[in-house]
Amino acid sequence: MTKENDQKTSAAQNADSEELLALRAEIDACDQQLQKLIQDRVGIAARIAQTKLASAGDVSFYRPEREAQVLRRVRERNEALRKDHGGLVEDDEMVRLMREVMSTSLAVEMPMTVAYLGPEGTYTQAAVVKHFGQAVNSLDVKTIGDVFRVVEQGRAHFGVVPVENSTEGVITHTLDSFLSSRLKVCGEVQLPINHQLLSKADGLSAIHKVLAHPQALAQCRGWLERYLPEAEIVASNSNAEAVIAATKDATIAAIAGEIAARLYNINILASGIEDEQNNATRFLIIGDHAYHPSGEDKTTIMVSTPNKVGSLFELLKPLYDAGVDMSRIESRPSRQSNWEYVFFIDLIGHVEDPSVREALQKLESKSAFFKLIGSYPVGVL
Repeated sequence: MTKENDQKTSAAQNADSEELLALRAEIDACDQQLQKLIQDRVGIAARIAQTKLASAGDVSFYRPEREAQVLRRVRERNEALRKDHGGLVEDDEMVRLMREVMSTSLAVEMPMTVAYLGPEGTYTQAAVVKHFGQAVNSLDVKTIGDVFRVVEQGRAHFGVVPVENSTEGVITHTLDSFLSSRLKVCGEVQLPINHQLLSKADGLSAIHKVLAHPQALAQCRGWLERYLPEAEIVASNSNAEAVIAATKDATIAAIAGEIAARLYNINILASGIEDEQNNATRFLIIGDHAYHPSGEDKTTIMVSTPNKVGSLFELLKPLYDAGVDMSRIESRPSRQSNWEYVFFIDLIGHVEDPSVREALQKLESKSAFFKLIGSYPVGVL
């Protein structure tokens, strides 16, 4: 009886092995097709680059409106595949995979450098990868102002800067930099933020000082007050800079992302220490060029108005009359006169849309100062 059971088990294992071998052969065939299609796609991108270089016009290899349209179609197709054919890959993951293929294609057309608030391991670097993919050349700089400067100087094609956090509001340094910069907003990306407490120490009791970017410190204020009430809280230029300091002194802890823990080989003492679990930061892509509509766009402007009763209402009335949705408004001191402000406004739509164009023309005629910062695709990822 035992011998018969052994024979049945052996036969079942052999059958399973044959089935597994067949499935693995199918995977190998799929891999072969995927590789060929990727090579074909990158080859077409190279031909596009040759065609652009042969033309007499201005050559622009990176087209954010075109990329946004392609990625939206990827999402739409994937939704249909999951619904009609039981596809198992989620929409965001499929878009992320396609982004990497596009990143490789663009690198063949033109190797591109993107500046970000460094050093390595910051959330801004993660936003670079999310928006441009792994194939881009990243240039880390020390401050948000430096990101603007290196793009203005032509040392980087684009820059990525944080502009607002879902719990702590705007990053004022970024808004203030637009006041004096000629650069335009070319895109946006939103990144979920999950803070870790990193240190060479083995436990919280050894921590005497906590370092992080001011925004990260603010986002973890409640946790720090509860678990490290005696620790000195010190602001850094970036979270990654704080992590580097923490690697040199076991009494120091830094707040940063998981990628920084891996990059700098440092302990994670606590995870998810942000006070709001739906914490996210919005980043802007900045560059020299303006781009055409993608079909789902935003427009960002700066305006100021005389400090008198009803002036802001009168300034914004053309938006209401034209049916243009204002999604955000922030104020910053004008730095020209006391108690005068510049308003940063995000609108839904592109400056080439007739309703937006007409509204902005009327708004500009009523404002003491007006600046179009950019029209750009709504973030896809």
